Amino acid sequence: MSYVSLLRGPHVTRLLLGTLVGRLPSAMAAVAIPLALRSAGASYAFVGLSVGAFAIAAAVGGPLLGRLVDRVGQPRVLVPAAVLAGGGFLVIATAPDQHGAVLVGAILAGAATPPLEPCLRALWPDVVAAEKLESAYALDSASQQLIFVGGPLVVAGCVAVRSPVEALWAGALLGLAGVAVVATASPTRAWRAPARAADWLGPLRSRGLVVLLISLTGVGVAIGTLNVVVVSYAEGHRLPGGAPTLLALNALGALVGGLAYGAVRRWPVSPPRRALLLATGLTAGYALLCLLPAPPVMSSLMLLTGLFLAPVLTVSFVLVGELSPAGTVTEAFAWLITLMTSGTALGSAVSGSVLERAGPTWAAACAVLGLAVCVLILLAGQSHLVGRGKDATEPTASAV
Repeated sequence: MSYVSLLRGPHVTRLLLGTLVGRLPSAMAAVAIPLALRSAGASYAFVGLSVGAFAIAAAVGGPLLGRLVDRVGQPRVLVPAAVLAGGGFLVIATAPDQHGAVLVGAILAGAATPPLEPCLRALWPDVVAAEKLESAYALDSASQQLIFVGGPLVVAGCVAVRSPVEALWAGALLGLAGVAVVATASPTRAWRAPARAADWLGPLRSRGLVVLLISLTGVGVAIGTLNVVVVSYAEGHRLPGGAPTLLALNALGALVGGLAYGAVRRWPVSPPRRALLLATGLTAGYALLCLLPAPPVMSSLMLLTGLFLAPVLTVSFVLVGELSPAGTVTEAFAWLITLMTSGTALGSAVSGSVLERAGPTWAAACAVLGLAVCVLILLAGQSHLVGRGKDATEPTASAV
């Protein structure tokens, strides 16, 4: 289908752009916080502790905020969260040499990260027609690559003009601006989740959803491994731009793959089977990376792995929407982000250790292992993935 016609639909461009802008601070934090702390004389050990605190707080806070959104609506959570997260960045910016203040700011900024990503995916069924829903998910998945490119570029611009501290101020302002655009849109204000069962498990009572989320942790492991391996590869090979060039090519591949996937009107296989096939293709691409070929071939492989990544995420979004029990869709998407992030952290940590002891080939194999586990879980859980977490006649969310 035409993405132009999709973007011309009511509220689509506004919600997508607002979400992208509001999510920039998360991509900026991984660069801005270390630079600000180092400029204040902090040790690398404390820098790692601070960034880790931000990441862990975000992973824990995401599902909690998602559950709150399902209960009280999106604006009532997004706006206060943006204010608190922005406050956390400003605490770090005003006292980068105070370790206690920095940790408090990092935890606050991470835990209160506005759940714009799960909120947007909960909104898509109410904003676009059913036949365009998967294309909307594909556009959503592909456009994420712009965040990982744009966030560091904003930080670089702030550092060039003033200092890393200004990047933290910019992150706070961008977060507030993005949330303001999304929270004031009429679909956001009107959205209400259906009534949900009174149990603490929420979306995790769906076996199919649990199978899917656990499998996606393997995809996160592959991403985290790639982030480490490309740094080592760039140190041993002449490559214009080094590791960032390889990661940019991977992001470009994901952008193209996501858009190409969403352009297909009708797939001949069901979403569970599609997820299995795409994950298998992603595994094959990462297996080729273990060869660590010459830079021209390596660049092509980075594009190839990216081509499969965004489609895997897109079909996962479809399945999350189908498998989530009534009234839990935002929390379910937040759990997806949390487990993917946790997998990324695990992949980075394990592959870094393997790289030190056994070399880059075995480190790259960590990604293949993570994806192989993902494929095996999807294969074993096919029967759970075909069932819906809610009645077939019940909408994912209803605009009231």
